[in-house]
Amino acid sequence: MPEQPPNRLERRKAHTRAALVRAAQALIAAGRTNVPVLEITRAADVGMGSFYNHFTSKEDLFRAAVEAALEAHGTLLDTLTDELTDPARVFAQSFRLTGRLHRRQPDLSKVLLHYGFELTTSEHGLAPRARRDIEDAAREGRFEVRDPELALVTVAGAALGLGWLLHQDPERDDAEATDRVTEDLLRMFGVGAAEAHHICARPLPDLDAALDSAGFAA
Repeated sequence: MPEQPPNRLERRKAHTRAALVRAAQALIAAGRTNVPVLEITRAADVGMGSFYNHFTSKEDLFRAAVEAALEAHGTLLDTLTDELTDPARVFAQSFRLTGRLHRRQPDLSKVLLHYGFELTTSEHGLAPRARRDIEDAAREGRFEVRDPELALVTVAGAALGLGWLLHQDPERDDAEATDRVTEDLLRMFGVGAAEAHHICARPLPDLDAALDSAGFAA
C-alpha cells in the first residue's frame, strides 16, 4: 500500500523536535552547553513538557543536535561528489567543500569544532565518509596508506585546525587556504605534486546553490 502522509499531530511533533534541535545547535555554536532545559525550551519556543516527549535529558538532545549537523554535512557532501568515480578526487572535493563550509555555515562549523576529535569516531558526517574515501583510494592504488585510522585522525586534525584558523583569521582567503591544505594531504597520501595541484585546481560545484537547495539557513 502507498505510504500515508504524516498527519497533523505527526507534523507538529516533527516541528517541535526540529525546533529543539536547532536551539541546541545554536547553543553549541555559542559555546553555551551548560544551560538549563528551560532555557533550551524558551529558545525553541516550545513547552517544557514537549521537551521530554522527545528527549530524556539535555545530553540526549545535544547528542541528537550534533548527529543532525553531521548528517546534514555528510549528505551535502554525498550530493556534491556523486558523479565522481576517482576516490582521490572524491576525497579532495569533499575536503575542499568542507573547508569552504566553515565560512558559509559558521554555526554548523562551530558545532563541529566544539566536539572536535570526538567526532572522528562518529558514525555520522565527515568521519565515516573520509574513512571510506581513504580506504577506497588505497584499495585502488591512488593513496599510499598503511593505517587508515591514523590517516583519518590526520585528516580530522587538518579539517578542525583549518576551521579554527578561518574563524580566528576572517581576512584569510578560505578557498585558497582550503585548497592548499587539501593539496598537502594528497601529497602526504602519495599523490604526485603536479597531480595534487591539478586536482585541487579543478572547479567545484556551486556550493551556495547546493546549500540553498538543501534548505540550509544563510
